[in-house]
Amino acid sequence: MAALPFEILLGIYLGVLTGIIPALIAGVLGFIFKYFTDVSIPGLGVVVLALGIAGVNGGLMALNDENIRTSENAVALLTAIIVVLMLALYAHSQGDKLGASVPKRISLRKLRDRTLNTDVIELVGGRNQVRVTVSGEVTDVEGYPPLTAELRGEIKDGHWTFPADIPVGELETRFADRLQSELDLAAVTVSIDERARANVGAAPPIGSTSKRVPDGKRAVSLSALVPSGMTRGESVRLVTPSETVTGTLIAARSGDKPADKPSTSADPTVATDGGETEPMVPKPPTASTTTGGEGRVTVVVDRSVAKTLLEAGELQVVVLSRGTRREFELVSLLRRSGIRFQKLTVKPTGPLDGHTIGEVSVRDTYNVLIIAAKHEQWQVAPRGSQILSAGDSLYVIGSREALASFEEVAV
Repeated sequence: MAALPFEILLGIYLGVLTGIIPALIAGVLGFIFKYFTDVSIPGLGVVVLALGIAGVNGGLMALNDENIRTSENAVALLTAIIVVLMLALYAHSQGDKLGASVPKRISLRKLRDRTLNTDVIELVGGRNQVRVTVSGEVTDVEGYPPLTAELRGEIKDGHWTFPADIPVGELETRFADRLQSELDLAAVTVSIDERARANVGAAPPIGSTSKRVPDGKRAVSLSALVPSGMTRGESVRLVTPSETVTGTLIAARSGDKPADKPSTSADPTVATDGGETEPMVPKPPTASTTTGGEGRVTVVVDRSVAKTLLEAGELQVVVLSRGTRREFELVSLLRRSGIRFQKLTVKPTGPLDGHTIGEVSVRDTYNVLIIAAKHEQWQVAPRGSQILSAGDSLYVIGSREALASFEEVAV
C-alpha cells in the first residue's frame, strides 16, 4: 500500500485531469441558462453532470494507464472526486455570474462605438465638454485643389468644442459638418482618437455660383434696373421685347452693394473725448438686400432660354410674390398655444438608450411628442417600433415645462 501523501497527490492529479472537461461544460451551461432564461442550474444537477463526465474520462484514462487500472486505494479515488466536484461547482458559479452581468441587448453599433478618454473632458457651465485639437498638418483631399495657408491656419488654430457625452464616431461627423458649414469647405474628412486629437483633410470652397445652379439649368448675368430689397432666392420674371422668362435670383448688385454679401461698417474706430480711439463693437450681420437702381442680376433659368436672354437688349426685372409659407403659419399657431420645438440628443444609459419609442411611452410618460429622429438616418414621424441609442438626434415638441423635464431625464 502506497503512502498516504502519495495517494492524495495522485488523487489531485487524477481529479484535475478528469475535471477539466466537466468544469468547462458546467461553466458554459451555467452561463447559457442564466443569460437566456435567468435561471440557475441547481447544484445537485451540476454534481451529477460532473461525476458522469468525470467517470467517462477516468475510465478512458484507466484503459491507457495500468497503474490507475490496478490501484485499489480509496483515498486517491475520493480525493479525485472532491477535486472534480470543486472544479465543476466553481466553473458553474462563474458562468452563472457572467450570464447575469452580460447585457441582454447588444448591437453592432454599440460594439463599434468608441468613447473619449476622461482626461480630456472639461466641466464648463455644468456640462461636460471636450475641445478637439487638430494634430499634425491639415491635408488636402484627393481630386480637389490644395488648401490655402489661411484656411489651414483657421482649421488648425480654431477653438472647436463639443458635448463630451457622444461617441467618437458622432463627434467626427459633427466636427466635419461644423468645418464644412463655418468655412464653406467643399469636402472634409475627419478622424478623431480617444484623446480628442483630430486628423483633418479638407478641400477649399468651390465657386458659390455653380453650387446654386441645379442640373439642366443655366445661370445668366444681365444688366437691368434692379428693384430694392431683393435678396438671394427670390423668384423673378425677366421681361424682354420678345419673351418673358421666370427664374430664381442667385446674385444681384445695385449701385455699390451686392445682394450676396452683407454690408459692413466702413469706420472700425470711434474717437472719444480724450482723443483716444476705441474699437467699435461690430454689428451682427443682417440679411443682404439690394438698394435699387441700375445694376446686374444673375438668374437661374432653363437652358433653352439662356441664349434668348443674352441677346435681348432691353430687360425688365419683376419680383414675383412668394406667398404665405404654411409651415411658418403652423409654427406660429403652435407657439401661440404654448407648444415649443427643441432638438435634443439621447444620452448614454438613459431611459431611451437601447429602447424603442413605444417601450418608453414617451407621449404618456413625458407628455412630449417626437416628430423626427435620427438613428442611422432621419425618420420623420417615427413609429413606436423606432429604436433609439445614445447619440441619436431628436426633434421634440411639447410645452416648455414638459420639454425641460424630458431633457433633464432622458437626454
